[in-house]
This record gives sequence, C-alpha cells and structure tokens, in this order.
Amino acid sequence: MQTTLRKIGNSRGVIIPAALLAQAGLDDAVDLRLEGNRIIIEPVKTPREGWFNGANPIQDADAWEDLPPDDDASEWRW
Repeated sequence: MQTTLRKIGNSRGVIIPAALLAQAGLDDAVDLRLEGNRIIIEPVKTPREGWFNGANPIQDADAWEDLPPDDDASEWRW
C-alpha cells in the first residue's frame, strides 16, 4: 500500500486506514523507532498489563496465613 506524507505544521504525517490500524492493534498511543531506513510503529506495551486479571481478592486475602511467624524478629535492631 502506498500513501503520501502530509504536512502538519512543521512536521509530516501519514494517514493510516482504520482497517490497517485494527489489524495492527494500534490505538491512540504508539511507539516509534527507526531501524535502518525504516520507521517502525508499534502499539504501546503497558508494563505488567493483565497481571491481576485472574486475581481473587477473597482467596488471596489469606495468602500470608500459611507462612510461619517471623522468629528472628527479636534479632533486629530498629
């Protein structure tokens, strides 16, 4: 697919068709980088995205109950 660069202020922009954006999984924010003479556009990756999707707060509330008490607490100087 070919397209043209369009002037936007002092910069240039490319109109990307909606179907292509959807296929690439691109939303409002993207990461841009240059590899050789190519411009790479990728979706922004959110660190730790989805880590808590399967979390069950009721089940996880007792996660620390099975651990033994801290016997060496008396050795610490605060």
